Amino acid sequence: MSLSLFEKITLGISGITALSIGVFILAAPHTFYGSYGITLGDDASLLSELRAPAASLAAFGVLMLAGLARSAFSQVAMVAALTVYLAFPAGRLVGLLVDGMPSTSIIGALALELAIAALCLTAFRHRLRPGASRRSSSRVTVA
Repeated sequence: MSLSLFEKITLGISGITALSIGVFILAAPHTFYGSYGITLGDDASLLSELRAPAASLAAFGVLMLAGLARSAFSQVAMVAALTVYLAFPAGRLVGLLVDGMPSTSIIGALALELAIAALCLTAFRHRLRPGASRRSSSRVTVA
């Protein structure tokens, strides 16, 4: 599947963001969460629980970027981007409703995630319609 320039830029932004955040949490969870005003202790179980989804986030970022490098991965890349950037803000919004207002840094992260989600939905909207891929691949050219 061939991607438009806008779709490529969107996957690039999505992939770099997810990969960077995932790797940062994996490498330095105390520093990452400290930037949100969250103090982590030395509880190995808690750190493991933070690093596991961070590895998943980094892997999703790699999938998003793979869609730029290989057209065979472009559909998987778009699904990965939509999954990450719709699920993260959804989880934060549930947290807002259930737990109350988090720090302004967390609200900033929510705003960034919503912005990337909107970018993804805008970039990939024409591919989300039922039959969109069949219509584009079933075009017949007459000589």
